[in-house]
Amino acid sequence: MGAAIDTGGGGKKSVNVELNIVPFIDLMSCLTAFLLVTAVWVNIAQINIQPKGKNRDTQNVQQDDEHVTLSVLVQADRIWVGLSRVNEFQEIPKKGDEQDWEKFETTLKEHKASAFFADRSDIEVAGESTTQSPVEYQDVIRAMDVSVKVGFIDVGLTDPAGLAARPQM
Repeated sequence: MGAAIDTGGGGKKSVNVELNIVPFIDLMSCLTAFLLVTAVWVNIAQINIQPKGKNRDTQNVQQDDEHVTLSVLVQADRIWVGLSRVNEFQEIPKKGDEQDWEKFETTLKEHKASAFFADRSDIEVAGESTTQSPVEYQDVIRAMDVSVKVGFIDVGLTDPAGLAARPQM
């Protein structure tokens, strides 16, 4: 299809305009591939967490007082494992430069084998970080990973004030 235009000399010329869309198709195919890869990666690289305990906006997210809750508080120099309603806490101090993850795993296995948690899979984890003693993000994630490895697959992440069992220092 040509369009007739006047060139000023009285004669009409036919002009065929063809748009080269090959670069556009190349760009769109690359963007589509990138979109598909990132969409899959985002779904794979996620941590499913359930809100537990208290938060700033509401009084109490979960109000189950009939069962004991296992709470883990990760601090810069130790990990506390506590049971609500019993107020029993176990301190796991740091071993060298990093947390004692073997003792933490053993402690969680003991709790998983107890009568309180034999048929349950819920646990709450919090990290208490201050400017004087910062907690590394990787330590909180590792605590969650160890919990899932032991069998507590319903990991709830909360702030330290929202733990059902919190050690008093």
